[in-house]
Amino acid sequence: MKKVVIAIDYHPSSEKVTQEGYKLAKKVGAEVCLLHVLAETHYYSMNYPSFLGYDGYSYAIEATVNTEIEKIANDFLKQATAHLNDDTVKTHIAKGETATSILNYAKEWQADLIVMGTHSHSALEKLLMGTEATKVLEKTEVPVFMVPVKK
Repeated sequence: MKKVVIAIDYHPSSEKVTQEGYKLAKKVGAEVCLLHVLAETHYYSMNYPSFLGYDGYSYAIEATVNTEIEKIANDFLKQATAHLNDDTVKTHIAKGETATSILNYAKEWQADLIVMGTHSHSALEKLLMGTEATKVLEKTEVPVFMVPVKK
């Protein structure tokens, strides 16, 4: 095993996921990359056609919002990397649907292992929407190490 990608988000459980994934990677001498996925940025701003006389935000505001979201994500990964106190840890920000982005980046980076956590959702949410972890497990070609993160 040479490369381990650790998928993290803004949930506090990401600290445990990062620590467990990093510990495993170091035991086998693997390179580590912390991956954070931004949903399609249009979800973060009102990018709708006119309705009820409302035109939504202008593209200038949307560009500002997108830039700020990316800055926050970069700061998040910078802090997560600093927490590990290891200058060799790489970081990557992907954009798009979470599970697909994780799988695509793992393939692109030629990862040997994906590390991610499982958030606890209600049974109804899991039934209706599934979870990102489930989506990754269903479609992965790379082994996945799931870190249980319960309250």
